[in-house]
Amino acid sequence: MVEETWRTKIARLFIIPQRYIMGIMGFLAIVNAYTMRVSLSVAITEMVLPPNTTQANNPDSCPSDDGITNSSTITDPDKLYDWSESTQGLILSSFYWGYLITHLPGGILAEKFGGRYTLGLGILSTAFFTLITPLVIHASGGNWVALVVLRLVEGLGEGTTYPALNTLLAKWVPLHERAKMGSLVYAGGQIGTIISNFISGSLIKATEDWSSVFYLFGGLGVLWVVLWFLLCYSDPQSHPFIKESELKYLQTELSGVTNEKKTIPWRAIFTSVPLWALVAAQIGHDWGFYTMVTDLPKYMKDVLKFRVDENGLWSSLPYAVMWIVSMISGFVCDWLIRRKLIGLTFARKFFTVVASVGPAIFIIIASYVGCDRMMAVYMFTIGMGFMGTYYCGMKVNALDLSPNFAGTLMAITNGIGAITGIITPYLTGALTENHTMSEWRIVMWISFVIFMVSSVIYSIFGSATQQWWNEPNSSDLESGKKAEK
Repeated sequence: MVEETWRTKIARLFIIPQRYIMGIMGFLAIVNAYTMRVSLSVAITEMVLPPNTTQANNPDSCPSDDGITNSSTITDPDKLYDWSESTQGLILSSFYWGYLITHLPGGILAEKFGGRYTLGLGILSTAFFTLITPLVIHASGGNWVALVVLRLVEGLGEGTTYPALNTLLAKWVPLHERAKMGSLVYAGGQIGTIISNFISGSLIKATEDWSSVFYLFGGLGVLWVVLWFLLCYSDPQSHPFIKESELKYLQTELSGVTNEKKTIPWRAIFTSVPLWALVAAQIGHDWGFYTMVTDLPKYMKDVLKFRVDENGLWSSLPYAVMWIVSMISGFVCDWLIRRKLIGLTFARKFFTVVASVGPAIFIIIASYVGCDRMMAVYMFTIGMGFMGTYYCGMKVNALDLSPNFAGTLMAITNGIGAITGIITPYLTGALTENHTMSEWRIVMWISFVIFMVSSVIYSIFGSATQQWWNEPNSSDLESGKKAEK
């Protein structure tokens, strides 16, 4: 009785419901994950020796404002490395090699042992390897292979992030709050990218040392882990300080989500047409998103000739707009569904198509505005703004298809999508060795085609209907198919 009273008193200290605390901490998890992931994209522009004069003076490349085309913020030659564009592409893509590997194990572990531990330990691992990145680079004498191995191992830790979060959302978020809560949590990717790009550029300029960004973001990652284990739990039933009223509400709203150990219906999952449509949409989104996240700072510096502090500012603007759109569209989507103005499947398809077609068009326009630097920034910003509707579209779709196996579905879709993170940085580096506008235009056209094809596939075959195999004890295939229809 004493323990129960003690817990009740602590529960009263929480002003907002525990599901929103979990949502905020999930949002901050992705913010931290992205700051640690993306920081290298800006830092690497100041880690390499400037391009030689022949490349810098290419007539298909833009002039800089001050007429200096081969400058660097870092004046210490021992902190600059002779890495080719292809090598830089390998370094940037290596994170996704590890990221891909742990997606499926991460989803399975989250469903079996709880998303709290899977997510927390994954972020802790990423933070540790971020903190030691400068040490590894300096100790290896700038050996790019050592950095590739480190980034691969760092990706292993972060690969559990999305599957674990999807498992947590399935156990904590009612259906009618799913779009806005999912948009809040997953929009952490934009905020993390904004923070990383903006702060990295300014910090490198202020300290004249690219190492500072890794120390800052790695340290913030460790701080998040401490708060996470203090505040968050895998499900409402295990939370010691949740109010009784909220617990009863969630038990009623999430009655279809079970906490019992489940046998994953692998065959049914891998033969599910809506799931593969979702995978197609994920590939389309990730191809364009990773191209921008990983390589936009390089485009800003190598082609448009922005200084490092300007680069950080203007590279972050598209994601600020994308975040605003994602939050607004999440509320609009939930409102439309709640009012029964549109169906759930139509909502997922409509917002996903907007998130594909808009970026495809405006990214191409950006590549044709020539050396009008601010017009290029505006076009990238509008394009990435449209991409914000993706979060209330296909990003929460795995929760619709199967809340009981949401972690596994997220692992499959996000894991396959992560393959694009391996391909795009290396392909971009290989295609843009001379830093010219025409080379980058090829990169943009490839993204355009993949955006369009993937959105068509999802529009035709996508669905938000809960799949028959969601129930762990369901064994009647025929009745399941009939129920789905």
